[in-house]
Amino acid sequence: MDDPWYKSTDSLTWALTRKKTESEDTGKEKLKRVLTFFDLTALGTGATLGCGVYVLAGAVAKSIAGPAVVLSFAIAAVVSGFSGLCYAEFAGRVPKAGSAYIYSYVAVGEFTAFVIGWNLLIEHLIGTASVAKAMSNYCDALLGSPQKTFMLEHFPMHVSFLATYPDFASFVVIFFISLLVAWGVRESSITNNIFTSLNLITVCTVIITGFYKANFANWSIPKSEIPPEAKGGEGGFLPFGWVGVAAGAAKCFYGFIGFDSIATTGEETKNPKRDIPLAIVASLFLSTIAYCGIATVLTLMWPYYSQDPEAPLPALYENLGMPTIKIIVSGGAIFALCTSLLGAIFPLPRILYAMASDGLIFHFLANINATTKTPLISTVLCGIFAGSLATVFNLEQLIDMASIGTLQAYTIVCICVLILRYSDNSPQSIQGPVTLKSKTITAHTWLNLSNTKVTNTDTQYVSRVLIAIFSAFSFVFGISLANMESHYGATKNMFMIINVISLLVLLITLLMLSRLPTAVEDLSFKVPLVPLIPCLSIVLNVYLMMELEYKTWIRFIVWLICGLMIYLFYGIKHSVEGKKQKNELNTIQFKPKI
Repeated sequence: MDDPWYKSTDSLTWALTRKKTESEDTGKEKLKRVLTFFDLTALGTGATLGCGVYVLAGAVAKSIAGPAVVLSFAIAAVVSGFSGLCYAEFAGRVPKAGSAYIYSYVAVGEFTAFVIGWNLLIEHLIGTASVAKAMSNYCDALLGSPQKTFMLEHFPMHVSFLATYPDFASFVVIFFISLLVAWGVRESSITNNIFTSLNLITVCTVIITGFYKANFANWSIPKSEIPPEAKGGEGGFLPFGWVGVAAGAAKCFYGFIGFDSIATTGEETKNPKRDIPLAIVASLFLSTIAYCGIATVLTLMWPYYSQDPEAPLPALYENLGMPTIKIIVSGGAIFALCTSLLGAIFPLPRILYAMASDGLIFHFLANINATTKTPLISTVLCGIFAGSLATVFNLEQLIDMASIGTLQAYTIVCICVLILRYSDNSPQSIQGPVTLKSKTITAHTWLNLSNTKVTNTDTQYVSRVLIAIFSAFSFVFGISLANMESHYGATKNMFMIINVISLLVLLITLLMLSRLPTAVEDLSFKVPLVPLIPCLSIVLNVYLMMELEYKTWIRFIVWLICGLMIYLFYGIKHSVEGKKQKNELNTIQFKPKI
């Protein structure tokens, strides 16, 4: 019997689309299972509630959304929640280290998984560097800027695309946090729990004192009372209109990045199928309450147009004559940044470990230290690389690249959820990708007019075509919507027509998907309202990606090309899954006939 085309070991398509199977790893646990639900919730909350809770609310309130920054955080929380639900379902399906990388490897294929893993690496590397840079700047400012003064005098850097001086303090901070993460997962988890608890105590202190000092008149300041130099918009609760709320939501969205660090701990969690999904939902809930609470009291205590965009809370308590609270909040901010830094570093070696274990990147990165039971080499290398980025780049330059990898990973995870939900799970259909049908699928099947309740090969094929169409038109809709605001006249009308057409296609595709049967599966957590929630998440994530400036896309493409070179010249040949499937095929081919 001839092999199908997709199982030919000489086929590039087979190499790019082969999916990971779990049997090879049975009984080979190398990482130590010590994390509980509480540990995971603290990890996700700490990673999310970093510099955003102490800086982002004031910056968005001052010039983007005004008091309506509360609504911006709420909208951002909903958008993040959609992706969080998809992550939670995948975490229950594939309780292994590696986050979205492993999820997409199981659901879509090896090439997609490598791209996702590579982009998650740059997300967390830059996230680590930016948090360390923010922490260094914050502490330096509290001490009177001694590092900045000394470095500008003795070691200035006159390069346009680099920082004005080398920030060695941020390198030292990252290196020591990396050593803590490398020391052991239990030790770093305990430290994170302590820092997160102090962070939440600080947030509660701000919210309680904020309501004590609240002045509800600050939510309805008329335009006539706003100083001309303040640029406070039209005044009131919505001084910059709903456009400001939407723009603020795009900014606030990045404050919720961090919960995906929970999904990298699948091999270090005691009960991953239950605890990881619950911890993702719990950490998003706590983060939403904290962000909305801080945004509320911040704009109630002080006029939005007078907020300090760099350090709003210390400046606020200074203005209110509350020096003790200022000291507490300043200390809490440092603990929050430490927690966020630990949460940013923690997933990096786990993703490297997962990719190296699969043979897609250099194998030595998968080595587990016998004493610490952690990927020691990967952790130290990540710390050195992230510290180097923080040393030579400005905070603004780092933040520019922090989100694009995350948004792409979120999008792929949502697509994977849709693919798995509409898959035919019958034993004879689990081999190989969906191919063209030998018979023509009629409109009867496309619209499921027979109300089929069980998935089969036909409904699976139709669902994947519809998912591909929905994904493609999500990009068309996102590009046209993002560009429509900056054009006028005939060009704007053209983008508007494209918007309407693509929106109609998206709605029709969504309706057709909702008519198809979904797989019957026993999962610890399922995304509700499929396909609505994953599809909404895809559209919103793609739109936010299209809002990023072109320089970010250029840097992203350069990073992606470097990764593709590694995969094409190393990973595709050393893939453990590829070698395993080749051996299985050779065994079948040379098995003697009886």
